[in-house]
Amino acid sequence: MTEVNVTMTESAAKRIAKIIASETDKNALRISVEGGGCSGFSYKFDLTGDRQDDDIVIERDSARVLIDQMSLVYMEGSEIDFVDNLLGQSFQIKNPNAVASCGCGTSFAI
Repeated sequence: MTEVNVTMTESAAKRIAKIIASETDKNALRISVEGGGCSGFSYKFDLTGDRQDDDIVIERDSARVLIDQMSLVYMEGSEIDFVDNLLGQSFQIKNPNAVASCGCGTSFAI
């Protein structure tokens, strides 16, 4: 079993639980890392009802996040947060491995 070093804030858990509760066939938020974006890699957020065999599951309260093994390599030690401020509402990944990121918060470099 892979040890997971990714956490989810209470704010993120509440928002994910609220979103999932309104979906009939989705029960988790999938976060993945893809090549591209203005800093080299970008985070992708999708609602899903399908769990893959190699997915890592992070649960808090009624919220569930799925991360595939390849993305986990880039997200090790990260914190998933949900921010609601003057700039808007968004999920943000606080990634200690990122050496650079863009202003939108969804693109990063390692």
